[in-house]
Amino acid sequence: MKTFKEYITEEKDSSIDEVASIATRLKRKQNIRKYKSKLKLGRLRASKRTASQDVLKKRARRAARAMLFKKLVKGKAKGDLAYSSRASYEKLINRRAGAIKAIARRLVPKARKAEMDRKMGRRARITPGIN
Repeated sequence: MKTFKEYITEEKDSSIDEVASIATRLKRKQNIRKYKSKLKLGRLRASKRTASQDVLKKRARRAARAMLFKKLVKGKAKGDLAYSSRASYEKLINRRAGAIKAIARRLVPKARKAEMDRKMGRRARITPGIN
């Protein structure tokens, strides 16, 4: 059985930019179900620590991708789209790597502020994806 650290490292190695095939998506879904309790414990431990600069950059990058995705699909939920259409939108987003990088750079301070608000026990005033 894999340890939580091995599982997270394995997931980190696969880029979130790549477009996953349907088989890969189903395999990930099974893996996440399999390690559900370990992932929950890992999230709990991680929530008690302050996020590092790398984690903040990753959050900003994900938020930037989400913003572009939302703009492309005109507000539809990602879960409501078929795998094939989702993959085609992801390909379009992957072509805009420079834009994602620029938007993410601007979002890092907002991610840091949200993290500080979270650690201080305040509600984040910044709604993810809107600002």
